[in-house]
Amino acid sequence: MLPENLQEYSTAAAVDRFDADALTGGKHALGELTLEIVPAKIVSVCGFLKYDQKFVRLSAVTAVDRFPAEPRFEVVYHLHSIERNERLRLKCRLPGQDPAIDSVTSVWRSANWYEREVFDLFGIQFRNHPNLKRIMMPDDWEGYPLRKDYPVTGSRV
Repeated sequence: MLPENLQEYSTAAAVDRFDADALTGGKHALGELTLEIVPAKIVSVCGFLKYDQKFVRLSAVTAVDRFPAEPRFEVVYHLHSIERNERLRLKCRLPGQDPAIDSVTSVWRSANWYEREVFDLFGIQFRNHPNLKRIMMPDDWEGYPLRKDYPVTGSRV
């Protein structure tokens, strides 16, 4: 359900009308709208935003490790509507144990390498990704270097 403080923003209201159960929160700060989305609904919400709300450009996918807090991870999507000159941030919270979310490559092909990078550095699985393998680290690398509990000293051999 759309928080009361976001009802004045047309994009937030449109997502709420599309699927009120998809929203868990959000905020508007420094001129940017952020919506928190239920992870199971990310693909349908992204499809709605691309095709109905004209957010045709996915400019980034990244993650945040909130260790030791739970849910531990946030997957963050940065969207851009060129036609409306509007930017939107989506966040999905994932647990620390076996973090996984559906891939949005079926909506934006550009998500491919962004999701591979998040997988490679944070260990977050993207279900239905066409080629989910390491993109930055060697194939035999153990661990995920951007996790806060990753060892930064000592032997890695």
